[in-house]
Amino acid sequence: MASIGVSTQRTKELRQKMDRMGIFEKDIVETFVRSSGPGGQNVNKVSSCVVLYHRPTKVMVRSQHERSQGLNRYMARCWLIDKIEKKQRKERMAEIYEREKRKRQTRKRSKALKEGILESKRQISQKKRERQRIRPHRLEEDL
Repeated sequence: MASIGVSTQRTKELRQKMDRMGIFEKDIVETFVRSSGPGGQNVNKVSSCVVLYHRPTKVMVRSQHERSQGLNRYMARCWLIDKIEKKQRKERMAEIYEREKRKRQTRKRSKALKEGILESKRQISQKKRERQRIRPHRLEEDL
């Protein structure tokens, strides 16, 4: 990453965080476009808006909050890291949830629980039997 308009200390910290997360510059597509909104001549003439696209995760970030392109490049990278981190955290939580769900579904039921389930089934079947219409027995001679 070339100089992006912020102090070397902040650039170094950003680089370390990107390395820790496995985000590489070669995977990032960086484009510069003109900003939108108020700003007058600076907005109309200078491409200070930075758009970053991270190919492996398909995450896109756009930064146009600062007037200088360098600060926007720094901000965009910070936001990109945050967005990727949230996405990874969400995937990990979904994986943990699925694992716990499978554990709950396949656990063995206690004997008391099984008995309770069977008893409730017996009560329901008894209730249905009592609801049936009573049919009188007819003799074949009456027909």
